[in-house]
Amino acid sequence: MLGVLISWPRCLMRGAGGLMAALLLLSACTPSEGQQEQAAPPPPAVTVAPPLMQRITEWDEFTGRFEATQSVDVRARVSGYLEKVNFADGAMVKEGDVLFVIDPRPYQTAVDRARADLNAAKARLDWATSQLDRAQALVDSSTFSAATFDERLQEKRSAEATAQQAEAALKAEQLNLDFTQVRAPISGRVSSRRVDVGNLVTGDPNATLLTTIVALNPLYFLFDMSEADFLAYQRAVERGALPSTRDNETIVEARLPDEDESEWTHKGTMNFVDNRIDPGSGTIRARAILPNEDLFITPGQFGRLRIPGSNEYEAILIPDSAIVVDQSNRVVMTVDAENTVVPKVIRPGPSQPGGLRIVREGLTGDESIIINGLIRARPGAKVDPQPGVIEPEPNLTQN
Repeated sequence: MLGVLISWPRCLMRGAGGLMAALLLLSACTPSEGQQEQAAPPPPAVTVAPPLMQRITEWDEFTGRFEATQSVDVRARVSGYLEKVNFADGAMVKEGDVLFVIDPRPYQTAVDRARADLNAAKARLDWATSQLDRAQALVDSSTFSAATFDERLQEKRSAEATAQQAEAALKAEQLNLDFTQVRAPISGRVSSRRVDVGNLVTGDPNATLLTTIVALNPLYFLFDMSEADFLAYQRAVERGALPSTRDNETIVEARLPDEDESEWTHKGTMNFVDNRIDPGSGTIRARAILPNEDLFITPGQFGRLRIPGSNEYEAILIPDSAIVVDQSNRVVMTVDAENTVVPKVIRPGPSQPGGLRIVREGLTGDESIIINGLIRARPGAKVDPQPGVIEPEPNLTQN
């Protein structure tokens, strides 16, 4: 019995020792407060870069249509049967080329008749002149009455008027004969013939349309400018920042719809701005003139045109993808010297090629802009900034 009593405390002590060992092990596995802070997740990694500083000229783009600088409806000026067509449909013609021939025989006959009348009138004038000369000699010798002399004088004047009238009639008939050859009034591309050989065409006042011609070099580009854009240009001209769009000095660039949006190969100048704003659409019609030496552009084609919206200046550029929309504000996330995310409200300008955007206000150019990892950035939170570079993306063009 005593042995049992003595051995029991030893078992208890052995059990207590195991319990203490377990408690010590458990306490070693439980992290302290400092260990808990060390085990917190690291700040998220983001890519940052300073804004791209670049000298640029802002451009405003418009959609419009190329139009011919000259367009003429070729019509018959005299009546008659069409005898010849001297061009191929759609061909290029030069000013003065004979395009159509109307049967000239009736008009040639009229010219011959008028010429004969003129010759007769000239003969009567010669006779009246000689009669007046004789009367003048007799009057001087007092053997001829003054009344008879006055009659001879009136006869000559009448003969002169008749001769002038006959000469004018000859010119009119000759003009009608010339009109039987319908010539190209301008150089350009001719349309198809509207009348075939053998048909009767009529002259004024209901002149028959024979074909049309459009001039191809140079060409106009017509477009509509909004009232806001027009007012902005007026303000810029008033400040001296831009030349007037009415002085034919504003440089413009254009391209066709299938041409590379980053290349503006057709260059010209502004040459007309209308004198009033259309109250219905709130726009004003403007026009530029561009060379078309290779005759590639056809009047009526659509195109895009851009004109300078500013003089060249040092601009701050950031990627469009770095801009966050916050209600009515545009915000970029920056990282300060302590790696804390700081949002900044900006006023963006027009887009530029390569997915870049001009920043008019809100940035100085010294900031570190988050350009990748925006979804992991929270205002006031810490981040792990990784250096990057802002560059235009070659597969993105200007909007």
